[in-house]
Amino acid sequence: MEKIWLKSYPKGVPSEINLDEFSSLVDLFDKTCERFNEKTAFTNFGVKISFSELRSHSENLSSYFMNELKLKKGDRVSIMMPNILQYPMTTFGILKSGLVVDNINPLFTPRELKAQLNDSGSETIVIAENFAANLQKVINETSIKNVIITSLGEFLGLKGVLINFVLRNIRKMVPKYSLPQSKNFKDALKIGSNYSFKAQNIQKEDIAFLQYTGGTTGGVKAAILSHRNILANAIQVREWLGTKLKFGEDLAICALPLYHIFALTCNSVVYFYFGANNILITNPRDIPGFVKELKKHKFTFISGVNTLFNKLLEEPNFKECDFSKLNITIAGGMPVQKTVGDRWQETTGCLMVVGYGLSETAPAASIDPVDGDTFSDTIGLPIPSTEMSIQDEKGKILSSDKEGEICIRGPQVMRGYWNNEEDTKKALTKDGWFKTGDIGIMRKDGFFKIVDRKKDMIIVSGFNVYPSDIEEVAMKHEKVLEAGCIGVVGDEGQEVVKLFVSLNDGATLTKDELMQFCRQNLTAYKVPKLLEFVDEIPKSNVGKILRRELREINNNA
Repeated sequence: MEKIWLKSYPKGVPSEINLDEFSSLVDLFDKTCERFNEKTAFTNFGVKISFSELRSHSENLSSYFMNELKLKKGDRVSIMMPNILQYPMTTFGILKSGLVVDNINPLFTPRELKAQLNDSGSETIVIAENFAANLQKVINETSIKNVIITSLGEFLGLKGVLINFVLRNIRKMVPKYSLPQSKNFKDALKIGSNYSFKAQNIQKEDIAFLQYTGGTTGGVKAAILSHRNILANAIQVREWLGTKLKFGEDLAICALPLYHIFALTCNSVVYFYFGANNILITNPRDIPGFVKELKKHKFTFISGVNTLFNKLLEEPNFKECDFSKLNITIAGGMPVQKTVGDRWQETTGCLMVVGYGLSETAPAASIDPVDGDTFSDTIGLPIPSTEMSIQDEKGKILSSDKEGEICIRGPQVMRGYWNNEEDTKKALTKDGWFKTGDIGIMRKDGFFKIVDRKKDMIIVSGFNVYPSDIEEVAMKHEKVLEAGCIGVVGDEGQEVVKLFVSLNDGATLTKDELMQFCRQNLTAYKVPKLLEFVDEIPKSNVGKILRRELREINNNA
């Protein structure tokens, strides 16, 4: 097919990348640590860790995995923690062992946690103590044998002692738990240090991550991402950003959680490779606290989703930040409102560029040029070594300006879904196209636009929410007969979850009661914002929920 987008490529950006630059993510990690050695790699709550320290800790953890736990190449190890220094230590410790990273959202309920652990088959988990109580509730129903527990303040010195005290005793954010088989994170490192680190033979095609695409039930799937997939995307993004990046000089704000594919690739790999100091934001939902941290730095890069940028712009003190060094702002994960993009540029003086991709594409497939003047309403151009097409239902590639399904082909595309051959066949064509389910067009200049999204999936603050997951939980309530779920535009112009419910004959149930039930069984971003009781959930003659009719009910309300 003709790659018409190449005619619109920014000057200096190559059409193809060299995938032979690194043999694996571990190779990239080691070479980067050697190059930048004593420079700061990550900062959290003002405490810094150098590239050499990061390498030492990751190798000690790797030695612990291999020698004490006797883990073997390909075994999965789960990570469940927010953005703290232990996260990159653990990630690279797993990868250096030839193991597979299973990233888990730390806000998962016990039900959701159990489902993901059972799907991945992980026998080892590294978890922050704040979430250990949830693990305790389900651990006997999973394959978990090894538990390593850390605290948010474990590597923060005296400051960490204070943070832990406040979290445990004042804010009560560490529920009591009992996991007698667990090992403390620093103890694991100490034990690992007693062994000589042994480098593993890791190849590009080895699995690096199981990246779950949403919740953990219903339509949820884990994208199998190899070292090659992540490396390819990192090199693609590096080439696209071009001269905007400067080795050893960048200061990157990492507010998106590291378990999210966006931050995983962009911060943990791309900016890490450039020797940037990644500022880890542990709780970006605390906007005043987030802004207070931003005011301490002359940051050069920030990434986020529309909701995060909008909240920052609404915070009065945000304007007091020093934006003099900011030269790249990348938005992704969900549609970006033009008003947000324009306000961001007006406030910071930095153009916001939009990237498009999915967990299945590691994630970037297209990005707006970073040398533009004004915010664009497109999702940009396919990045180097990437093909994008608009296809009809039969797989025919359509000409420009015609609507169809956005399909992606390139070295960053996953190898398939974990233990899910059926969905893999649906998503990946024989000739290598990944079918996104998103409806879009390609303009005559090669820029792509999304005109609609997957029919069922809802995107809340950049996270995929599957209606079947919400519906399953709602129908567990003894008074609920049926449930149907759709995404609607909320008061702030962002997509939110709306739940429709019909009750059993004679049953009475208040909205507050059902919402409380949902909060007990769903991660916060999945909890419905809107709830409506109906006599009957509209369904097809084969019992499929007619979400189109639910949208009509909502529009007529």
